[in-house]
Amino acid sequence: MALNHYVTLGHSGLRVSPLCLGTMTFGLEWGWGSDVDESRAIIDAYLDRGGNFLDTANMYTKGHSEVIIGKHLDKKGVRDRVVVATKFFGGMHAGDPNSGGAGRKAIMDACEHSLRRLRTDYIDLYWMHCWDVFTPIDETMRALDDLVRAGKVRHVGFSDTPAWKCAEAQTISQFRGWAPLIALQIEYSLLERTVEGELMPMAEAMGMGVTPWSPLKGGVLTGKYTRDSKPDDAKRGDWVAKHLHDRTFGVVDVLVSVAKEAGATPAQAALAWVQNRPGVTSTIIGARTMQQLDDNLKALDVTLSEAHLARLDEASKPSLNFPHDFVRNSVAFMQAGATINGRPSDLSPIAPQTPDEIH
Repeated sequence: MALNHYVTLGHSGLRVSPLCLGTMTFGLEWGWGSDVDESRAIIDAYLDRGGNFLDTANMYTKGHSEVIIGKHLDKKGVRDRVVVATKFFGGMHAGDPNSGGAGRKAIMDACEHSLRRLRTDYIDLYWMHCWDVFTPIDETMRALDDLVRAGKVRHVGFSDTPAWKCAEAQTISQFRGWAPLIALQIEYSLLERTVEGELMPMAEAMGMGVTPWSPLKGGVLTGKYTRDSKPDDAKRGDWVAKHLHDRTFGVVDVLVSVAKEAGATPAQAALAWVQNRPGVTSTIIGARTMQQLDDNLKALDVTLSEAHLARLDEASKPSLNFPHDFVRNSVAFMQAGATINGRPSDLSPIAPQTPDEIH
């Protein structure tokens, strides 16, 4: 696969690259990241390889990420060939409760400011960055539909939102003829697979293409951390450190072994695994340096065998919330020994025998 082997995003005709360039690292306002020149070079290298999908947010590096992207695409005259995705939700003005969230006032204001920073008339994909628990979802969806009808936004999607709320929003939009959600952005990796319980099947059923973020779990899946090491990034160390435990290192051990057999780095193997998961459309990769970008893009050349995938799946198998296991285990007593959609009933390890066991 190559960056210019485009795929359609969700139930839409929007063509995007299989690896999306995440730009949270563009700018130094957070004390880490890429300076302007390095950011521009990373964009150029990604576009030159055939990539067309950039992901940012209004709050990334306090708005500087959008500014860098906007100025550079405008200067190169390539805005129309690039799919630019940005997000609203993050509050940008201290003390102003309406500068963030997913209410109509906040969305409209955030969109206008992002358009100016990006130097564009439209946003290809506008994400709700996270669920706003204080705002009715129909208000959010109607505001987004208004932006689509005004031509300021082409498509909309949700990030970091519970499956039931995504389903509610999609159903309301379909019923009322509003712009539908075409994509879902969620954390997904060998070390974060709990999304397979509700979010992934919901996205497939509701026509949303999945774009995983943090597919390397903040660098943990590069193999750079060992049982005796400590993360050296003070800004993100706490987030990384809490995931450095025995189970994590057990997964990393298998990943390192599989990567060696596949002729890849652990990071490339981890990216190849997540990109090949059912429902995943375009995986978001971050890069602070050209070397990181080049290394990540090589994941498209990695082929993992069925045996490799099985080993990684088993090592990282998640514990999912009820009723996931109950539903899976109900296959046997539902099918009564028959095979449905190619799945025999004996795949289920538990077949309840009595009403008490069933309930």
